[in-house]
Amino acid sequence: MADTILEIRHLSKSFGSHEVLRDIDFTVSKGDVTAIIGASGSGKSTLLRCVNLLETPTSGEILFHGKDVTGRGVNAPEYRSHVGMVFQSFNLFNNMTVLKNCMVGQMKVLKRSRDEAHEAAMTYLAKVGMAPYINAKPRQLSGGQKQRVAIARALAMGPEVLLFDEPTSALDPEMVGEVLTVMQTLASEGMTMLVVTHEMAFARDVSNHVVYMNQGVICEQGAPADVLQNPQRQETKDFLARFRNN
Repeated sequence: MADTILEIRHLSKSFGSHEVLRDIDFTVSKGDVTAIIGASGSGKSTLLRCVNLLETPTSGEILFHGKDVTGRGVNAPEYRSHVGMVFQSFNLFNNMTVLKNCMVGQMKVLKRSRDEAHEAAMTYLAKVGMAPYINAKPRQLSGGQKQRVAIARALAMGPEVLLFDEPTSALDPEMVGEVLTVMQTLASEGMTMLVVTHEMAFARDVSNHVVYMNQGVICEQGAPADVLQNPQRQETKDFLARFRNN
């Protein structure tokens, strides 16, 4: 399968005797938008951190273009430039301007010149509507603005895949829309995305694959219409019922 980018095979992760992920299997192809849903504590964020090599899996494989990246000798920063991550808490450098936040990784990891990094940073800051704020520090921005800068920073690295770890959960409700709009635009342009989210409308309308996790395992996965509107497992039905009642 030439368009397969990531394959997660029999992935498990334990912290001491506590098994957080168990036998996780799924594939991400070019252009896929995969929504990972489930209750808090079901292992969704740990899964994303394993895919980004911020956590080391206890067992199993993560194949990037067919190569296992969990083995020894893998250059994690270089891999992360291909598989970028946007965090719930933004993870911006508070002592740097918006522009510098979007340049520093390019120069350090990709070895781009200052001019090249500046050009890419400006391109993606404009794309997410943050070009007017290039000289601001993160403390001067709203949560939604910070998250849009974080997305621009990830895009400036030229990733093949973007991982989003609950990108709207730290935001005030009125700021959620501005971040989801940016993500929706990226999806429509063919960006491959893996999104841990509680936004069921996003999962239903934007993703083409939904993974429902419960207690560290994948209970159900498939097309949004199948998983969200016609779930087969009782756990999935119970989880989704909470959103219908709201």
